[in-house]
Amino acid sequence: MALDAIGAADASRYPDPAYRALRELLAQWHGVSRERILVAGSASEFIQRVTAVGARIAPGPVAVPMHAYGDYAIAASAWGRSLVPASDPSATLRWHCDPTSPCGQDEPLSSSTEAITVLDAVYAPLRLEGTRQYGTARSTVFELHSPNKALGLTGLRGAYVVAPELTDDVTPWTAALERAAPSWPLGAHAVAMLTAWTSPQTHRWLAESKATLRRWKHSQVDMLRAAGAEVNDSVTNFFCARLRSGCTARALRDHDIAVRDASSFGLPGWVRLSVQAPEAQAALEAALRALNLGVTFTRTMP
Repeated sequence: MALDAIGAADASRYPDPAYRALRELLAQWHGVSRERILVAGSASEFIQRVTAVGARIAPGPVAVPMHAYGDYAIAASAWGRSLVPASDPSATLRWHCDPTSPCGQDEPLSSSTEAITVLDAVYAPLRLEGTRQYGTARSTVFELHSPNKALGLTGLRGAYVVAPELTDDVTPWTAALERAAPSWPLGAHAVAMLTAWTSPQTHRWLAESKATLRRWKHSQVDMLRAAGAEVNDSVTNFFCARLRSGCTARALRDHDIAVRDASSFGLPGWVRLSVQAPEAQAALEAALRALNLGVTFTRTMP
């Protein structure tokens, strides 16, 4: 559905610079007022923007989870803001994830009400177990969404944010974030993708996809543990594992297998793996078996 919408998008015209129709659709989808919907060029673009705006409105440290996406720290550094642990009360901007990356796990939401909090919900649509966290507390945070991952369209950028209820404390933030946005942060194709995201047909497809992913995940985790890997539990279609000695990300790459080295997330010695189809799992198993036996892989050129 999303691909069809993207293919039909008219790239010869600018979108509405206020994105009124899109924001109305997203507002209805989330059951909030249109004024609470902010659009963003991508999740990473909003991470930079909210950190920059916060440096002016509420300067101070940024609290990030122990293991987290590196752009939070990169944005803080770019604006001269120090990093503190999630529990530090001095933070004036807090990051939380539902669920976390790279581990794909739930984490408690800070009880602090003093700092502006952003809940990164980019991976929430790919939750395979449990339910969304935080309940009514979600109405008190900036909730960041970027459905390109759930749609398998990561080459297309586009995100949006559901702002907290518009109190006297929040309204200056939403106004400042709007003013700090570039002109036309979303192109016609991103508008089409986000519009398709509100379609019930899209979410029926996603539900069917997640049923498949659950089956694949169980077999992939079982295979890794049989190969001697330590696998962390997760609620998503990705997880972290500590493979046997010698089975590094670089060594696997020599066997045409790409995994994410988790060192940048604060997990040296671990890798993040996405759930893959059976044929990819078989290739991973063969590579692990070869590395465990000390076999050198020689690529055959066509």
